[in-house]
Amino acid sequence: MHLNTSPLQELDLSFYGIDNKVYVKRDDLIHHIISGNKWRKLKYNLLHFNTLNKKGIITMGGAYSNHILALSYLCKAYSIPCVLMVRGEKAHPLNDILSKCVSYNASIKYLSRDHYRDNSWIKNFISSNYNDYFFIPEGGANYYGIYGCQKITDEIKIPFDYIFCEVGTGATFSGIVSSLNKDQNCFGTVILKGAEKININISNFFNLQMKKKLNKQFILSHNYHFGGYAKNNDKLIRFIKEFYKVTGIKTDPIYSGKLFYSLIDQLRTNSIFRNKTIIALHSGGVSGIKGFEKRYKIKIFN
Repeated sequence: MHLNTSPLQELDLSFYGIDNKVYVKRDDLIHHIISGNKWRKLKYNLLHFNTLNKKGIITMGGAYSNHILALSYLCKAYSIPCVLMVRGEKAHPLNDILSKCVSYNASIKYLSRDHYRDNSWIKNFISSNYNDYFFIPEGGANYYGIYGCQKITDEIKIPFDYIFCEVGTGATFSGIVSSLNKDQNCFGTVILKGAEKININISNFFNLQMKKKLNKQFILSHNYHFGGYAKNNDKLIRFIKEFYKVTGIKTDPIYSGKLFYSLIDQLRTNSIFRNKTIIALHSGGVSGIKGFEKRYKIKIFN
């Protein structure tokens, strides 16, 4: 499957009183399902899988994970057996994401939350039951995922000072940071609540996967998680609706909505960004909006 690189779109934020040159890297337009950084993190994992003598691919994620949706879709496209280890109990009926995964022939194994966060248990479970499968970590966060995300900055052909991206597992963030030139920096919007040690965790993770240290050209902010991962927050939902009316760009409440909220808040209030050229990475996530709306019984986009 060949997917095109994503366009760079200039963004007029004068509505918010911002006069910076701002561009959006529209990774959300790469594909309607394999959206944004999901494709970047899976592309080289799939290429590596093709070099192995393995039967299929096994991965893990939450019940609303765009990662498991994207991998399920790709595995069906390439006729690769796919197993998903999903956190939590099976729900009836299945949510929108899991229903699609099943329609793409993925096999789902539900894990208790205790087992899900126990790396030793996961390793033993896979070796005992799926030893002939290639394991891709949650969110595609491994060497091949980071390598794929390093390609993002290669596609940006204009000079810039800062690039904004959200931070979950840290694979996209560390891929971007490690590919910057010496005059560029990355602003990372942490979408998880209580992740104060993520700086150390990401640095250690990058060192383990890439066998070198992560450079220090970044800022991490914990001020925009809006209560935590996938939490419903009226202030954020109002912003997402307004941002769509102003720019025509859809964002989601889990990832990209928080990123663009932080972008506008920082450009309006933080003097370090004055007269700087900014890139914002729209890393996708829009495919999860329908499931979010059903879960919280709200309507984000009419």
